[in-house]
Amino acid sequence: MKTNKEKKGALVLFSGGLDSTTCLYYALSKNKTVTAVSFDYSQRHKIEIEKAKKLTVLLKIPHIIVKINPEIFRNTSLVNREIKVPKNFSSTQKIPNTYVPGRNILFLSYATSIAEGLGLSEIYIGVNALDYSGYPDCRPEFIKAFQQAIAIGTKSGDEKKAIQIKTPLLHLSKKEIVILGNKLKVPFSMTHSCYDPVKGKACGKCDSCLLRRKGFLEAGIEDL
Repeated sequence: MKTNKEKKGALVLFSGGLDSTTCLYYALSKNKTVTAVSFDYSQRHKIEIEKAKKLTVLLKIPHIIVKINPEIFRNTSLVNREIKVPKNFSSTQKIPNTYVPGRNILFLSYATSIAEGLGLSEIYIGVNALDYSGYPDCRPEFIKAFQQAIAIGTKSGDEKKAIQIKTPLLHLSKKEIVILGNKLKVPFSMTHSCYDPVKGKACGKCDSCLLRRKGFLEAGIEDL
């Protein structure tokens, strides 16, 4: 009988959005053992978590939800309702106020602890460096640096068995992500990609909505 320390498999950072769901389905195509982890920080688009719950039930995989005190994220419009979410965002602008300070640093830190505790060998994260909002924690350089931190700051790394960060969407356009998701049979209708939903429905004007629409239009695939 295998113990947790002997288990192999993957932990997937899973928000319930288009990218993370495609990443989850990709991880499932490569691994027999997959666990999903979502983060609840009282985000304005918290409906994502409900989507994530339904998807993990559908897929019959373990789902961990980590709650984070939203007070540490008060300077982002995704948490502070007094800050308006920008609409019709231009890629020529500076990093938008939807940026959540150090979010992926924190999320990957939690993920590393969880994965090492469960004996999982890989962490999947759906970061993207092409069609995104310009967040610094989505860059290849950041992922490379965090991978090095895992290698030198964990027991698994010290034993030369460092947990590996997998970023299958890193260099894909939104069009290519939609095409990949379609190939993997991702149920797009069960995902959510809006930063500022109204009664659970996408606003259609925020950066996340516009990028999603762009991806489906360019891919020639209907967003059901």
